[in-house]
This record gives sequence, C-alpha cells and structure tokens, in this order.
Amino acid sequence: MDPAPERTDDGDAPGADVDEDPRAADGRRPGRRGLATRQRLLDCTAAMLASGSYRELKVVDIAREAGTSPATFYQYFADVESAVVVLAEEMAARGKRFGDHVRTSTWRGRSGYAAAEALVDDVISFWEENRAVLRVVDLATDEGDGRFANVRTRLLNDLNNALAEAIGEMQAGGRIPADVDPQAPAGVLVSMLVHVAAHRYGFEFWGVRTADLRTSMARIVYWSISGQRPPTG
Repeated sequence: MDPAPERTDDGDAPGADVDEDPRAADGRRPGRRGLATRQRLLDCTAAMLASGSYRELKVVDIAREAGTSPATFYQYFADVESAVVVLAEEMAARGKRFGDHVRTSTWRGRSGYAAAEALVDDVISFWEENRAVLRVVDLATDEGDGRFANVRTRLLNDLNNALAEAIGEMQAGGRIPADVDPQAPAGVLVSMLVHVAAHRYGFEFWGVRTADLRTSMARIVYWSISGQRPPTG
C-alpha cells in the first residue's frame, strides 16, 4: 500500500522563510519539507528522462523512485508533463547566462575571439547537461504544446537579442554594413549554436571532431559580431 500523501502545509510556523513560488498543484505554498519532496520528485523525473523514454515515463514510477506515493506526486504536479515543464522552465532560467555573457564581453581583437570561444563552449556544455529535457522540449514543441514552445522561446530569445545588440553596436561603429538587420545574423548564429550543439554526436559519427566544430563556430560568431577576421596564432 502506498504511504499517505504528504501535506503541502507541513507544519512550518506562520511567517516561516519559504519562497512564494513554487506552489503545489492546488495553489497552496509548500513548506520546507514539501519543497524538499517536490525537488526530489523533480530530480527523479530528470534522472529517468535521461535514462528512458519520455513517452514511457509514468507517475507511479517517478513516485516509487522518489520513495513516495502517486498521491503525493499529484499534490505538486498535475501529470508527468507538468513536472517536465517545471524542469524545462528551470533550465531556461539558467540559459539567461548566454545573453549575460554576450552583453558583458568585449568583441574586439583577441578578447572578442576568446569571448566567442567561451560562448560556444558554454552552449555545447549546456546542451550536454540538459540533453534529456531539451529533447522533450523540441518534441513537445513540434507537436504543438505551447508550454514547451514558450520555454524554448525564453531560452533562445534573450541570446538572440543580446547578439543583435552586440552586432548593432559594431554596426554603429561602421564595422558592419548598414544595410544588415542585426536580428538576421543574430538569428543565424543562434540557430547554428543550437543545432550543432544538439547534433554534435552525429557530426562525430561522420568523422567531424567536436574541437573542429568548436573552432568553426567561434570563428563565425566572432566574425559576425565584430565584422573582422578572427585573430590567428
């Protein structure tokens, strides 16, 4: 028999230091124990996504792995998809670092090329760390699930805007042709970074090393932003 579901208002004293978000499925605010249970369910969901098929993931399996009951799972999430949406939203929030990197970097000379290399490395690492969740985001978005489509937009939009801003600054300085809309090369760069990071194992299967992909992308990012050839040596 499954254990009794855990209460979301788990006895924390009034005024306890608990974040207003996240909330339970019924809108109540979990206490410390409730938040720990919720996080354990999310961690188990993420681990099972990485080792199995999204379509075969069941609430009962997640609950069992987390050492609790399906009833407790439903206190926090309406279904498996809702838990994965939370994982995807947290992932998208971490992706804000891409735009921050672009905005705080210098894009001239060797410093600019080093910034391009760092951005490429970060995107590749991010896609590797979040491959399982990103696979679901792409699948569900293609199937018309607006929740996942919004996550993908949030993940990529800030990077796109940051790149467009950097290109626009170089354009104002006369380094980029004035007839180029900065959003166009920014969109191309985002598409390149994302798709190469997502499919780099396929490239390796074809005999293309990740190191060479990294160098090629860094050179393209630098040239597109700075309007200059990458430094050599």
